Amino acid sequence: MACLLAACASSLARGPWRASDQNTSGWDLMSPEERIGHQARIRGFKSYDECQAYRREHHQAMEERARREGRQLGAGRRDFCSHLSPAVPQR
Repeated sequence: MACLLAACASSLARGPWRASDQNTSGWDLMSPEERIGHQARIRGFKSYDECQAYRREHHQAMEERARREGRQLGAGRRDFCSHLSPAVPQR
């Protein structure tokens, strides 16, 4: 039990999930201001559909930037909208 509590405490000590180069496609294509704005928008969504629309729009914008710079955009590593998806009714 003590190990479980210690593990929970250490994960909470790290704070809330943050967008980074490890989990955000196009991170290296965004300015520091854009990164902050992107993260704030993600945290502000209330509906799954609104979040998915932004996610598609953001990904398209990052693909276009990568193409202009002759670079390849890495695949998305996380569906940051998943926590907003409607609950599936259980039988």
